[in-house]
Amino acid sequence: MLPDVTIPASLAGLLVVFRRCFTAPTYRTFTAVTVGLVAQTRRRTVCGMLTGAGLERVWQHARAHRFFADARWCADAVGLVLADLVVARLLPAGAPITVVVDDTLFKRSGRKVFGAAWHHDGAAKGPKPIGFGNCWVIAGIIVDLPFCSRPVCLPVLARLWRPRRTGKIAFAREMVEVIAARHPGACQMVCVQDQLELKECM
Repeated sequence: MLPDVTIPASLAGLLVVFRRCFTAPTYRTFTAVTVGLVAQTRRRTVCGMLTGAGLERVWQHARAHRFFADARWCADAVGLVLADLVVARLLPAGAPITVVVDDTLFKRSGRKVFGAAWHHDGAAKGPKPIGFGNCWVIAGIIVDLPFCSRPVCLPVLARLWRPRRTGKIAFAREMVEVIAARHPGACQMVCVQDQLELKECM
């Protein structure tokens, strides 16, 4: 197990607010993979997180993979706690919440990759803007950071879109409504970019 003393106090104070989203064993795994993700500068994979946390020779990699595949936790619950942190610490008190929703392609290969398909890829180079992988509809909150020259979007919720299933705009509306219900009266609009359209929020 990753000793608590290896986690900076500032990061530990942020992670503890997620404690209610997990069981005790799952929270320990969450803490380890999060630290590994922050510390890892190259391989942003599950095994790469273990390497970043210094646990690649201490834990079996299956423990980290089970966290994402089988452990009992809800991605929306974690995302809403993250949204609470963003609103409380990075937005002025009483400021409106601007939610941006966009679809993005995460390129993957292999026959066993769940939900992978051919998708339009606006970032692709060449005459055919397509790519193979997972298409995620992501909702983020716009914030102004003192060390950035322009606003940035911090992702908080996501949905895996699959062809011939729930549409991207339906996913966008669903996530905006979840955030708006969490912060009633503060979420004013959602900017849905690329193939999606601008929609008014609650």
